[in-house]
Amino acid sequence: MTKRILIVRLSAIGDCILSVPVLNSVRRNFPEAKVGWVIEEAASQLIRGHSSVDDLFVVSKQTFKSSRALWEMAKKLRNWQPDTTLDLQGLTKSSLLAWLSGARNRLGFHRDKFDGRELSTFLNNRLYLPESKHIIERSLEMLRLLGINDTRVAFDMPEMAADAEFADRMIDSCHISGRFAIINVGAGWVSKIWPSDRYASIAKHLGEHWGTPSLVVWSGEQEKQAAEQVVANSNGHSMMAPGTSLSQLASLIRRASLFVGSDTGPMHLSVAVGTPTVGLIGPMPIERVCPYGSRNAGVQNIRLEKSSDRKTDCNPMLSITVEQAVRSCDELMNRSLLARAAS
Repeated sequence: MTKRILIVRLSAIGDCILSVPVLNSVRRNFPEAKVGWVIEEAASQLIRGHSSVDDLFVVSKQTFKSSRALWEMAKKLRNWQPDTTLDLQGLTKSSLLAWLSGARNRLGFHRDKFDGRELSTFLNNRLYLPESKHIIERSLEMLRLLGINDTRVAFDMPEMAADAEFADRMIDSCHISGRFAIINVGAGWVSKIWPSDRYASIAKHLGEHWGTPSLVVWSGEQEKQAAEQVVANSNGHSMMAPGTSLSQLASLIRRASLFVGSDTGPMHLSVAVGTPTVGLIGPMPIERVCPYGSRNAGVQNIRLEKSSDRKTDCNPMLSITVEQAVRSCDELMNRSLLARAAS
């Protein structure tokens, strides 16, 4: 009988991206298995078409507000007949879907500071307490319950032809013929937002010191206004990107030489598509959420221990100076130059 493994990671966008190495490890170790993923609409466009996933089950935020919608999703999952679920989110809603799927083996995290929260430790029946710090490595450790000790991190994010064409046209319309940087001004929490004037200073430095223009990306009206402020104060060294879908943004970031932004979905997307990334880390522990891998850099001065303050306390982000961010940018740009010279 074909093994059927269902990943449950609904949101947020960055956390879904950080779960992709688990998807690839499952595929490498069980090449004949059927692999599914339950995910919310926002992040689904990044996973749809991935070579390691067979079936995608997209839920909306309304699913958990309607007993009928929840029952319909439960039927779809039961009809798929998973024998194993991997609850990488560790919340009531994710573990509930795993339980409703009918899977006999429901893997999840033991309760600790960030994982195994709410009712997930009751609804999942095989629990694992990871030893690693970073989200990627912690999630991969859960696979030991399936006999997998493969810790290789691979994303292999798909790129659709239409998204590639969009990115190439946009870069051409901005008259960019060489290297460029991406600056992402937004974040899901106010506590993760870095001031626009500081991003403008980064753009000025990259333009004046490296001859590298910056494209400022955004999502929503509030971020658009912040992006406009970056462009207005960068002495002509940055340009506004148009509004993009997530998959279009991924294609745009693929073509950049550097990405600068806070701990949010686009930052982790940059890592996933292989662009050198400077992550400005505010309230969360840097060892948990920093841009993963040796070609990237994270900056943090203060982290918060009280979970109640993480979404509102802006002091950790405000403590990060332009000089610190510039040093990380210069380090990654120098590495890129050395790598090109060596090749």
